[in-house]
Amino acid sequence: MKKEISRRSFIKGATAATLGGPFILPKLSMAQSANGRLQHAAIGVGGQGAGDLGRINSHGNVDVVALCDIDANNLAAAKEKYPNARTYRDWREMLVQEEDNIDSVNVSTPDHTHAPASMSAILKNKHVFCEKPLTHDVVEARRLTEAARAQGVATQMGIQIHSHGAYRTAVHWLQEGAIGRVKEWHSWSGASYGYEFGRRPDNAHDVPAHVEWDLWLGTAPARPYVNETYHPFEWRRWRDFGGGATGDFGCHIFDPVFGGLGVTKPLSITAEVESNHAEVFPAWSKFEYEFEGTPMTLGKTVRATWMDGGKQPMPYWSPHLAHDHKLPGSGSMLIGELGTMIIPHYDTPQLFPKARFEDYPFPDLEPINHYHEFVDAAMGKTVAGANFDFAGPLTEAVLLGTIANRFPGEKLDWDMDAMRFTNHDAANELRMRKYRNGWEVRAF
Repeated sequence: MKKEISRRSFIKGATAATLGGPFILPKLSMAQSANGRLQHAAIGVGGQGAGDLGRINSHGNVDVVALCDIDANNLAAAKEKYPNARTYRDWREMLVQEEDNIDSVNVSTPDHTHAPASMSAILKNKHVFCEKPLTHDVVEARRLTEAARAQGVATQMGIQIHSHGAYRTAVHWLQEGAIGRVKEWHSWSGASYGYEFGRRPDNAHDVPAHVEWDLWLGTAPARPYVNETYHPFEWRRWRDFGGGATGDFGCHIFDPVFGGLGVTKPLSITAEVESNHAEVFPAWSKFEYEFEGTPMTLGKTVRATWMDGGKQPMPYWSPHLAHDHKLPGSGSMLIGELGTMIIPHYDTPQLFPKARFEDYPFPDLEPINHYHEFVDAAMGKTVAGANFDFAGPLTEAVLLGTIANRFPGEKLDWDMDAMRFTNHDAANELRMRKYRNGWEVRAF
């Protein structure tokens, strides 16, 4: 297949900075268990937490020794599966009581608890698997990344598709220059987490006996319990607890783009939204980003868009797609010098125009289990691919959207080194909130 840029010259000139990753990887410490097995504890054992714990335990070299959840029903179900594990309702108590007994934790809770629980574990030199997005607030992500690196612990964010062959193929193709240097990209999610009333309910319900509501609130501002409004799923709609569709899917869908292009540094962001409420997220959002360019992109900067709530790019934005081309419900479209790549969420990436890429070779990739890779990293055998040096900057970029959607139509200029907006004091106030009294965490 004839190319305007040879693959050999592209790899040599463009990917040297990205193949090895843009960050210094942490020096890992070995698990210190007497029996040579990883002694593991779980914070959040219902829903996604149950799945995370089961897959970590399936490694075969893990002992689950402690379980924590604010929901007694979740805890009882987990105790049946792991009868030898000690149980807790408060993760703070668990980390104190089990400090000398555990090597690692997984944090699989609502977003607002990710950073305080993960940071507390890291400061006790525990290896951490944390669900996406890594944190609720932008500044939390930076400080958590720095702490993990300083402590030398193994980390992994729960963007499981990072290890899947589909996303790894996309990264490989981008890095070897299949579509040349990328001019722009568009990412989108079909999810919508809007809330039609735009404010919290006026009523309150009795807290169910199996729920420790104050522990669920944790660092977030206090509010009354309302049935089927926050716990166990709807918290994603609320700014105090989640990140809307942007926070829920942004880290997943941006993942192969960041990995393939080596982008890390957003310079500005401008939002367009369905609505603007202090309490809840809009039903749809659109963000225009400008990132600092990399050897994989064309020019000193590269433009990107994020859309959710059913919004999608138009196929005709790419010169390589038919105008009636049907895009996947969620994914990314990268427009390069030589072609366009579509990365469905999640499925095999596609290269266009079809005639040029009809026989383009797939890479020969060794399978990676995202959870087992974390266990191996915690035992000093490898470095996990979605460690916090990768996941932290990815999360920061995504969470800028949860701030920008409060100021629609205003371009927010971001200084990543200083971790602040250079032109918007009100936006700076939303970079990180003050934790509720009694829930303060050292290093935040």
